[in-house]
Amino acid sequence: MKRPPGMPADAPEYAPEEPVVPGGFSACGLDGRPRNAGQARKFAASTLHAWSLRPLVADVELIVSELVGNAVRHALPPAPSCAGEYPVWLGLFRYRSHLVCAVTDPSPAPPRLGDPGPAASGGRGLFLVDSLSDSWSWRLAPPAGKTVWACLPLPGQQGST
Repeated sequence: MKRPPGMPADAPEYAPEEPVVPGGFSACGLDGRPRNAGQARKFAASTLHAWSLRPLVADVELIVSELVGNAVRHALPPAPSCAGEYPVWLGLFRYRSHLVCAVTDPSPAPPRLGDPGPAASGGRGLFLVDSLSDSWSWRLAPPAGKTVWACLPLPGQQGST
């Protein structure tokens, strides 16, 4: 597969070698408003509780909050979306040994690890995603936009992704 423009050559490529477990997919459409990060946290927590994955809730809440927040802040036009439209999607995929959190937005622009400096009040979201996940990356999502994903081992599966 051809790498999207701007993706580093050494970026991990998420290509599952196993199917999603039965009942192991859940998605949430988001309207692109600032409140979406909170909605994403609630959706993720509810889904993980239903899947009996409570130990992952805190890390996944932070990851989806950062990924959705970045999509809302950086990937959408400044005007609010029309009612009923979902320009941002959050998907949770449960595999036998790992969980993938994926956020799709309409912008093809790559996510960027910033260098906010010690005095900055923000700009550390992808560093948090990187530190909480086994791997993360992004890919173009034809016909338009991109998907940014993070992969975490399931409890008892540390380092097996």
